[in-house]
Amino acid sequence: MPDLISTYAGDTLWALMVFMGLGFLLPRAGMFTLASVALVISFGVEFSQLYQSEWIEAVRTTRVGALALGAGFKASDLVCYTVGIAMGVAGEVVCRIGGFGQEER
Repeated sequence: MPDLISTYAGDTLWALMVFMGLGFLLPRAGMFTLASVALVISFGVEFSQLYQSEWIEAVRTTRVGALALGAGFKASDLVCYTVGIAMGVAGEVVCRIGGFGQEER
């Protein structure tokens, strides 16, 4: 894979997963609300990586902890999260324009 994709795809897809997970859990929420909450969660997790305490570092050494909380703060991850959520919003817009997921009347 190209370096650009292998470097940034994971964080981008993680934020897209957060957006989609929220959409699944809150199906009546508006797209703007879902995107905003997904950004707050994603950014919150990234900024939480600035907190370096013994107990949280122990959690981060586990597989689940590393996947959920990350390992270290990187400003570039904030861009990846924004792009991933924007991809989710774009997908929602395309589906709505195309009429996908709407019941026939």
